[in-house]
Order: sequence, then C-alpha cells, then structure tokens
Amino acid sequence: MRRKARQATKPENRPRFWGRHAVAAALANPDRDIVRIWATREAAAGLELRPDVPVTYADVADLGRMVPRDAPHQGIVAEVERLDDLLLADLLDGAEDGRPLLVLDQVTDPHNVGAILRSAAAFDALGIVTQDRHAPGESGALAKAASGALETVPWVRVVNLARALDEMAEAGFWRIGLAGEAETMLADALGPPRVALVLGAEGEGIRQNVEAHCDALAKLPISDRIESLNVSNAAAIALYAASVAR
Repeated sequence: MRRKARQATKPENRPRFWGRHAVAAALANPDRDIVRIWATREAAAGLELRPDVPVTYADVADLGRMVPRDAPHQGIVAEVERLDDLLLADLLDGAEDGRPLLVLDQVTDPHNVGAILRSAAAFDALGIVTQDRHAPGESGALAKAASGALETVPWVRVVNLARALDEMAEAGFWRIGLAGEAETMLADALGPPRVALVLGAEGEGIRQNVEAHCDALAKLPISDRIESLNVSNAAAIALYAASVAR
C-alpha cells in the first residue's frame, strides 16, 4: 500500500513510545523508522532489537523521567518517526467484503483512538479514517492504548470527512452513522458486505454534515439506565455486530 512521505520530523516533535507491546510492534513494522531506544538490560533482552537501532541502557528512574509521569514504560522507551500517510484510494482499492471500515468524526482523545485501533485489529477491520485535524497524532499514550495495533491497522487521515464518505460510497460501502437518537438498531442496519461505521465524539456525536453523508443511522441496544457509551466501547460493540453479520 502506497504512503505519502511526511516531511522530516523535528527531533523535539518525534513521538516516544513506551511499554513492551508498543515498542515490540514498532520494531516488527518495516515501515516504522526507529531513531533510538532506551531500555533496562532486562527489558532489552526480551525484544528482537534491530541491529541498526542504537540502544542506550538506562535504569528505571532515568526512563521514568523520559515519559509522562506514571507512564507504565515497563523498562523500555523508543523515539520513533511518524508513519507516512496512507492514501484513502489505496485502502478502498484493496477492500475485501466483510471487513468493516471505521470512520471517526472528531474523536480527539488518544486513549480512545488507541483502544479503537486495538478493537479494529481484534475484529479484522479494514482500517480507520479520521480527519487530519481534530484527531490525535501518534503518541506514546495512543501507542500504549493500541497495544501494538497502531503498527498493523491502516490509518488514513483525510482533509474532509464528507468527501471521504463519498469516496467510500463510490467504492460500494454502506455508510452507517452511530447515533443514540436513531430509531433503527445497528443489527437491522447491517446487511451489505461492505460497511463503513461512522462514530462521533462523545457528547457532540456525529456532526450534521457528516451525518448527511451516511446511508443510514443506527443505535446500539443499550439500557435506558445509561445515556451513552464511551466511543471506544461503542466501536468495539459495533465491530462485533458487523463481524456477526458477516
């Protein structure tokens, strides 16, 4: 799959990943450039380190000062370059029937996006699509929440979500917006072999212009005792429903 080369990242803006799963997945990804690694000798011994990546051995206290306070670094920190951008056209050209696509409308919390990537990997989603703006960049918190899925799930960033949804329709995707006020249950809205599930930010939900580019609106069958679910939980349930409908 083609990637649009990003401009070189300034050293002070490079993400730092931490934790065994995030760093091991980055090491296993041939598209990921790793600048350097800091690790305890014990943590380094459990990883397949690349011979071209410099490793500095450090103690736990030193590593703790390199990441946000109380971040569970598990003895390893990596400075990396961001992945190059993917093209939506390439992702759609390689689409397989039965693999849902996730579209996130202004979901900005890195922990939520990381958890959604993890669910996308678990349910074999085609990928996720977000706006270039109003979406988190790659970060240690996101990579940790994704537990390795940041390196394996295609993530396309677009300038205009409405236009991207039009491209999905042209590629044969049935676009379902998740909305609590919808009358149709998600299970009843599913059916076509190619599905794009559109989720909005907590509170605001899907924006009106994005909603207008959906083929159907649907809701999850949750109890009246709670108003809504966290967006990452909603994404996981929606992906499960889509997998059952296959």
